[in-house]
Amino acid sequence: MAVPKRKTSKARRNARRANWKLTAPNLATCTKCGALVMPHRACKSCGTYKGKVVLEITD
Repeated sequence: MAVPKRKTSKARRNARRANWKLTAPNLATCTKCGALVMPHRACKSCGTYKGKVVLEITD
């Protein structure tokens, strides 16, 4: 069974754990209404995707 030869220092342990962070989602603007939309998804405010209406939005 593999066993560590030396104790991992607190600095090395904390440096390894330091890279777990959240990243903000990339947002694009809708070509029709200008709202912020996640890429490759239909716009929630106007219902268009790639310039075509794919969702019927009721107010």
